[in-house]
Amino acid sequence: MTIKPLIILPDPLLRQVSVPIEKVDSELLALADDMLETMYDAPGIGLAAIQIGVPRRLLVVDIAREGEEKNPQIFINPEIVKSSDELSVYEEGCLSIPEYYAEVERPAAVTVRHIGRDGKEHLIEADGLLATCLQHEMDHLNGVLFIDHISRLKREMVIKKFTKAAKAKVV
Repeated sequence: MTIKPLIILPDPLLRQVSVPIEKVDSELLALADDMLETMYDAPGIGLAAIQIGVPRRLLVVDIAREGEEKNPQIFINPEIVKSSDELSVYEEGCLSIPEYYAEVERPAAVTVRHIGRDGKEHLIEADGLLATCLQHEMDHLNGVLFIDHISRLKREMVIKKFTKAAKAKVV
């Protein structure tokens, strides 16, 4: 397994819509394993393929807390088929927007259809942190960032800060 470099805001790749995956093969599973290794190293609880520069509809999550046994999950072509009317607020962060956090309101529970590591279709009902994490990562697959769910003023400030930092690195 290989730790991949993360794509950081303002990279335009983060706004790209990822393409569906046609087949589950050893190459795809190796990519998923690299993504898990990258996510754990960061450290984070979720990672979409686009965050390592691969515009494919693949994400990985593991919401196990420190000291708990790891529970890596792979979601290929995930799709929300049902969302609760009840909303919840979590303070979210993103590996592609390091060290910035904001409260985001999302449906408290979701039902997600996806293809698993075994190549078969699965349905998972998620609530709490897992529901938030899945929605956050699935947003990435559609070119949406968690800062798109906060006020325009705050979002513009974050984008300006990261654009300035990116320009400083180039010089």
